[in-house]
Amino acid sequence: MTKPTFTRLVALAGLSVALAGCSMGSMFGGGTSSNANLQNATATPQAVAQAQTNALPAIATECPPIKVRVGGEAMYYYGGGRTGDARALQYQGVIDEVTRNCVVSNGLITVNMGASGRVLLGPAGNQSSVNAPIRFAVERDGQAVFSEKYTIPVAIAAPAQSAEFVKVVENVAIPYLGGESITIWVGFDTRG
Repeated sequence: MTKPTFTRLVALAGLSVALAGCSMGSMFGGGTSSNANLQNATATPQAVAQAQTNALPAIATECPPIKVRVGGEAMYYYGGGRTGDARALQYQGVIDEVTRNCVVSNGLITVNMGASGRVLLGPAGNQSSVNAPIRFAVERDGQAVFSEKYTIPVAIAAPAQSAEFVKVVENVAIPYLGGESITIWVGFDTRG
């Protein structure tokens, strides 16, 4: 899913909730007579402050950026110890897209992050399944506050020479005071 598509889906979901709330007036006894009473009403500063403290968590307007770690954008597996020999390449993996969304509430940024990519068989490849090791990490002011490696099984059904994968990590809570430099990283992690 691309970033613009994901953003549109989040916006549409929020709009749907807002519109659903608007259409429930008469269902809960809010007929035209009670609507007439609200037409000229104005909120006091105290009422506005109370509504703000009781409001649902807001979607962050500035979600931390998500980046593919340099060197982690692709992985290669060669047969027979012939690293770098194109004819010995059994498979390679690439990360095509990354995305994230955030909700800010009570001093936390809760992040959902995802990556999609492909595994492609090379000239020496005949695998029907490959494990793609993907690491997601979050850094705040240069310090890791989250780091987790996931092994994603990717089935490659003949006669296909490639297959796609998607990994989504949900509800990662990051303490946030304001002004910190936060970056979300993703990439292949082929280390043991």
